[in-house]
Amino acid sequence: MGARELDPTFTALPYRSLGDAALARAAELGATHADFRFERVRYQELAVRDGALQGASDTEDLGFAVRVVHGGAWGFASGVVLTPDEAVRVAETAVAVARVAAEMTSSPVELAPEPSYDDVTWVSAYDVDPFQVPTAEKTALLVDWTNRLRSGAAVDHASAHLLQVHENKYYADLAGTRTTQQRIRLHPGFEAMGAGADTFDSMASIAPPVGRGWEYLTGGEHSWDWDTEIEEVPELLAEKLKAPSVEAGSYDLVIHPSNLWLTIHESIGHATELDRALGYEANYAGTSFATPDKLGTLQYGSGVMNVTGDRTVEHGLATIGYDDEGVATQSWDIVRDGVFTGYQLDRAMGLRHPELNGSRSNGCAYADSPGHIPIQRMANVSLQPAADGPSTEDLIGRVERGLYVVGDKSWSIDMQRFNFQFTGQRFYRIADGELVGQVRDAAYQATTTDFWNSLDAVGGPDTWVLGGAFNCGKAQPGQVAAVSHGCPTSLFRDVRILNTLTEAGN
Repeated sequence: MGARELDPTFTALPYRSLGDAALARAAELGATHADFRFERVRYQELAVRDGALQGASDTEDLGFAVRVVHGGAWGFASGVVLTPDEAVRVAETAVAVARVAAEMTSSPVELAPEPSYDDVTWVSAYDVDPFQVPTAEKTALLVDWTNRLRSGAAVDHASAHLLQVHENKYYADLAGTRTTQQRIRLHPGFEAMGAGADTFDSMASIAPPVGRGWEYLTGGEHSWDWDTEIEEVPELLAEKLKAPSVEAGSYDLVIHPSNLWLTIHESIGHATELDRALGYEANYAGTSFATPDKLGTLQYGSGVMNVTGDRTVEHGLATIGYDDEGVATQSWDIVRDGVFTGYQLDRAMGLRHPELNGSRSNGCAYADSPGHIPIQRMANVSLQPAADGPSTEDLIGRVERGLYVVGDKSWSIDMQRFNFQFTGQRFYRIADGELVGQVRDAAYQATTTDFWNSLDAVGGPDTWVLGGAFNCGKAQPGQVAAVSHGCPTSLFRDVRILNTLTEAGN
């Protein structure tokens, strides 16, 4: 398959005829809205440890779903048998579900208007489909990584992994929208593990998961610099194993994007999902302190804080052309000059909150499989750099006593997305503007608004990195989505640092 072309093994499937049959039946039964979604999602995962393949899996999720609004209520059903008769049956089931739900629906479902998009195609930005690369070649690369890592004296064991996803999706609705889309994403990584005199620790790659193809791993123009990182990690781990334990207290922090992306995800991304802020999403990871009464007035952070929601950024994990409600994806402000200004919306919420996006969804509906109903999911939520902002070295140079934080690790945040603590892969002590070696056992702790209001400076575009996660969970039944978060290296003043060894003993 050539780059950026729809996979012909997908386009050969009968999704158009199934969609026509399902939508026609839903209309006959009186649905005021109906949409049909056909998906094929392919997954391949490889895991290597100490030079040997530990596991390999190839799976495929194939099926379709029909969602309707009938009698002012939602109805949903899905199927896997690819025949017109089954498509009709699934549509009838969705309407039957809506009829039952109507008896329990106090506020009729209405959807924000959206232009129709007739027979449009979108394919994500990649060069080489990883599913076209022989599994043996991919395995050999991971084996080589672990062997090279284990050559370091401090490394006792090394592991490597690669998760690949090829997602095809067809959407059609009664308003006339038909979209066919394809996207590819990769999550490669490795970890080196070792023991010191009195501790055991590890050091992992800080390479982010990406919406790219196999080219991300091959050393070319669009690749991560795997060779340099593999060469450096054993020495970094050796230094960490010998490093002193951090002294708890208040420090200025310079935080690299490989760590800050996760803080953005937990304290901004989830906090500004409107369903969570309204209390609709409470069972899975709680609600949000950022309630609608604070919109336009809450000083979320300092004046240099500008955060966007974006489902269009190239190579973003949440990037798509059209969402699972047929909405063209967009970019918008969530925080502007430190002030809380926006939420992430789907069509039902967009209509009820016209002040947010002019009575329009901003394209945040997504379902992770044909067996799940679309829900409001996170966009690529990113902290913007300063156009003429400083380099990472310049930011470090502004600190007399502080820490430089690189890489993500463990984290904790409360059910309101307000009180949190985060650890990291590496904490370097800063003294008089210079890095003076690693320390161990550190975590930074704050409330969301205290932390972001302590933001003193953001780096320039050269410090900006698009990080992210493959495994953001939400909803019941649970769904998993991939999402990116871009940010520059950033400077925070007077942040509380905990010693995790001391805290663990309390």
